[in-house]
Amino acid sequence: MKSPFLMAITENMRMKNYAEKTIKAYIYWITSFIHFNQKKHPIECHNQDVESFLSFLANQRNVAPKTQSLALNALVYLYKEFLDNPLTLTLKFNRSHMQPKLPVVLNLTETALLLKNIPAPLSLPCNILYGSGLRLMEVLRLRIQDIDFDYSSLQIWNGKGGKHRRVTLAKELLTPLRDQISSVRLYYQQDITNPCYNGVYLPFALAAKYPSAPKELGWHYLFPSSKLSLEPGTNNLRRHHLHESNLQRTIKQTAKKLNFDKRVTCHTLRHSFATHLLQRGADIRTVQEQLGHSDIRTTQIYTHVLQAGANGVRSPFSDLQAINE
Repeated sequence: MKSPFLMAITENMRMKNYAEKTIKAYIYWITSFIHFNQKKHPIECHNQDVESFLSFLANQRNVAPKTQSLALNALVYLYKEFLDNPLTLTLKFNRSHMQPKLPVVLNLTETALLLKNIPAPLSLPCNILYGSGLRLMEVLRLRIQDIDFDYSSLQIWNGKGGKHRRVTLAKELLTPLRDQISSVRLYYQQDITNPCYNGVYLPFALAAKYPSAPKELGWHYLFPSSKLSLEPGTNNLRRHHLHESNLQRTIKQTAKKLNFDKRVTCHTLRHSFATHLLQRGADIRTVQEQLGHSDIRTTQIYTHVLQAGANGVRSPFSDLQAINE
C-alpha cells in the first residue's frame, strides 16, 4: 500500500488535472528518490540530494536523457508544487549524453502488409496512427467531434506540450470512421439510460464550463472501452477510451507474426508517416506541423533516415560492379 505522503501527492496532482500516466511516472521517480536517500523524508532533502540522485541516474543507471529529464521534472514538481520549497534553477549534476537512435521506419510494402494484417477491431486506430502520423495517446483520446469530414482532417487537442493542431485525414478512412461512430452510438444509447452513468471524462474545467457536455455524443471517445469503469480518484462511472496496451500488443504481435526483422511499435507508424511524406517531396515545415514538433531539428531526424540509404549518399561499393564487369 502506498504511503500517505505518496497518496497525498497523487491527489494533489489529480486536483491539478495531471494525466494519470504522468502521475504514475512522477510517483515512480519520487519513490526512487526517497529510496536513493535511504528513505529519508524529502522535506529533509533538497538541492544537493537531488543533484546526487540525478548524477546517479546518469553515471550508474545509464538512463537516457529523456528519462533523466522526467525524473528531474518529477522532483521539481515535488518541491515547487507540493512542498512549496522550490529547487534552485542552477542544479549541478552529470547529464545523460546517450546518442539518440535513428527511428525505425517501415517501407511502403511493409507498412501495407502490417496494416492489412491488423485484426479488424483495432484496424481503424492503427490506420490512423500511420495515416495521420499521430502519437498513440492522440489516437486513443480522439473524440467524435474531433473529426472534420468536410475538410478531411482531425483536430488534436492538448497534444504533447499542451499544443493543439490540425492534421490530415486520408479520404479512404472517412467511411470506416462513420461506421465507427455508429458503433459508438450504440454504446452511448446504452450508457445514457444507465442512471449510474456520469458521462464521459472531460479534462480541466470543461465539465464545469459545459455541464451537459459529458453526456453529449460528440464529446465521447471515438475508440471507447468495451466496459464501464470508475474514474480514478472518484466514484464517477464512465466509459473510458481503449487502453493503450491493446494497440501496443496488437502491433507487436502482428509484426512478429509477419517475421519482420525490425522492432515495430505504435510509434514506428508515426516515424514511417513522416519519412514517407518526405519521400513524396513534402516540405519539412509541413511535416513539422503535421507531427506537432516545436523544434524543426526534431523533424530533421527523418531527413537523416533518408540520407542514410538509397535516397542519399551513393555507396562506392556500387561502383565496383562496373569495374568487375
